[in-house]
Amino acid sequence: MAKILVVDDEPSIREMLEIYLQREGYEVTCASNGQDALTCCKKQFYDLVVADIKMPKMDGISLLHEVKAISPATVFIMITAFGSFETAKESMDDDAYDYITKPFDVEEIKKKIDTALRARKQSGVTEVRTKISDEKMTFGMIGQSKQMQKVFDLIPRAASSKSNVLIVGESGTGKELVARAIHYHSPRNEYPFVVINCGGIPDTLLESELFGYKKGAFTGATHDKKGFLEVAHGGTLFLDEVGELPLALQVKLLRMVQEKTFTPIGGTQEHKVDVRIISATNKNLEQKIKEGSFREDLFYRLNVINIYIPPLRDRTMDIPLLVNYFSKKCAQEMQKDVSEISSFAMNCLTNYHFPGNVRELENIIEKGVALAKTSIMLPDSLTVEQAAEAEPDYFIPPDGIDLEEILTKQERKYIEEALKLSRGSVKGAAKLLGITFKSMRYRLEKLAIDKNNFK
Repeated sequence: MAKILVVDDEPSIREMLEIYLQREGYEVTCASNGQDALTCCKKQFYDLVVADIKMPKMDGISLLHEVKAISPATVFIMITAFGSFETAKESMDDDAYDYITKPFDVEEIKKKIDTALRARKQSGVTEVRTKISDEKMTFGMIGQSKQMQKVFDLIPRAASSKSNVLIVGESGTGKELVARAIHYHSPRNEYPFVVINCGGIPDTLLESELFGYKKGAFTGATHDKKGFLEVAHGGTLFLDEVGELPLALQVKLLRMVQEKTFTPIGGTQEHKVDVRIISATNKNLEQKIKEGSFREDLFYRLNVINIYIPPLRDRTMDIPLLVNYFSKKCAQEMQKDVSEISSFAMNCLTNYHFPGNVRELENIIEKGVALAKTSIMLPDSLTVEQAAEAEPDYFIPPDGIDLEEILTKQERKYIEEALKLSRGSVKGAAKLLGITFKSMRYRLEKLAIDKNNFK
């Protein structure tokens, strides 16, 4: 019997779907918002989730992201308002199986559910869950380094405050994850979390996207359109890549931040708005102020609480945790038995400088799992030249080194790795190392290595 979770803030829809789907033989659980639904998914596995896109506390697409992280096999069907094609398309791009528009016929959604579950069964996907201990995952992020613990300590304090937050860090460090954590742990979590990429929208469109416009404001403005500010009313507006904002728009944003009002393009009446602004940048805004490309007064309005996310190369102790998490997640999604990573492959990763940070690491691991030929991920599966060819440190201190000791340690590592790959077979390990069986036995005796420890 398939387990289905129905998530909608309208009681009538929940009750209707619960009764109908139970009659069809499904085991049905209901939740009134995204956060309650996520709690349900953490406690047990659901074959399919039917979720409304617009809900308090956590919207449907955010719920999709969170559930897919812990249960990649769960199938999603999204419910969206009639005519909201763009929102529905976004949910499909984010790995939803299908969507249905309100008002809908129960027979229609029944057909979509049957099709989704049948496709899931034919693909051979079974219940899989990514498990990681609570002490290693905090606010949906992984890190045990002092730098990340400092970030985790700041999140609840920032969440309980009404002040604006500026998150700084290199690309790929997880600035949006921190912003979402602040929002979902704040009193505003029942209202929208709206993201606008200031560097991803042309300057000519950014103003209308942010502030909205009135009908007739310009050619093609055939109707009034709400801007992101109005959509985020009561909640949080996340300005990603805020350093890319053009100066002219910075002036208008500054007035909104100070006065809590804005005027849509083509409008004459000011609108009151209650939003908290969280900004993020990988730029040095102080330097941009000196260059005259960022307003100092806006900087101080946005930078009330400052959170710095360190690059991955400065917290290498977190790399094994992240590798373990991503490899399990990818292996489960691809249904591959890749349960281990070789010590040499891990050394390649810990010695790599990761210009793309955590995002790049996830991409490397995804490729590594996809290309792995055995249950152990090897360096040649990483497909990243810089990572696979990361050079060791050849620094010689003033007191010199013991070359024999270094070579012995390296020899031991190679032999142990070969035994691990051959599952304790001396003959197999010798073949991997390109030496004779007799030479391999000699080295095992010399280094006191027990082959039985690798079976």
